[in-house]
Amino acid sequence: MDLTTEITSGACPKVCSECAAREISICRVLPHPGLRQMADVAATKTYVAGETIAFEDDSAHHVFNITDGVVMLTRLLSDGRRQVLGFLFKGDFLGLAQGAEYGCSIHALTTVRVCRFPTSVFRRFLLQTPELEEELLSRASDELRAAQTHIMLLGRKTATERVASFLLYMAEREATLGGSPDLAFLPMTRADIADYLGLTTETVSRVVSALKRQRVIQLLPHSAVRIADHAQLLNASAGR
Repeated sequence: MDLTTEITSGACPKVCSECAAREISICRVLPHPGLRQMADVAATKTYVAGETIAFEDDSAHHVFNITDGVVMLTRLLSDGRRQVLGFLFKGDFLGLAQGAEYGCSIHALTTVRVCRFPTSVFRRFLLQTPELEEELLSRASDELRAAQTHIMLLGRKTATERVASFLLYMAEREATLGGSPDLAFLPMTRADIADYLGLTTETVSRVVSALKRQRVIQLLPHSAVRIADHAQLLNASAGR
């Protein structure tokens, strides 16, 4: 498709009007003609839980707009150990900040649906769409602040503070997606959480059990945690 072609239709593309992530994705800033341009170059893809969407050092041919599900970003250290870099959710965008190759592997933790765009085409589209470029820059700034917070978490906080902070973060993300601020959905394993927090799996399990025993949290079915005492969990995250 020639992205310089003017599109005059005022109708929102059906795939966009039916998208559950429409109001929280980067494309929320686009008028309907811009949405139609994006929809025309996008491929909708579904990945099952456990599937790898992209591998570290693969050629970065695509960027992804997550419309449903949770993904995990990982990188392998030179000695074979794994570092979990983070988790992304419905409405998040990934891939564009990479160079010619993906800097990390991308794994589906749940069933994940994405709009996938060829990187070269998407970059050309950005040049023509300043409002979309501005939205991506704003999100990049948010990601930088989150990375700085994670560095502080790894470098200065105790195991209890790290786990408590993680549970609060996951509940906050759940709230931004329309869920309860006292509910954290955890599709990742304890080992995944440990590799994200720089702890051992045993330590994560010990801290979770202690918080449960203190009635700060409740473990629910389907990988969910309910925050029973929000104030106490905030205190635990701050070492108070």
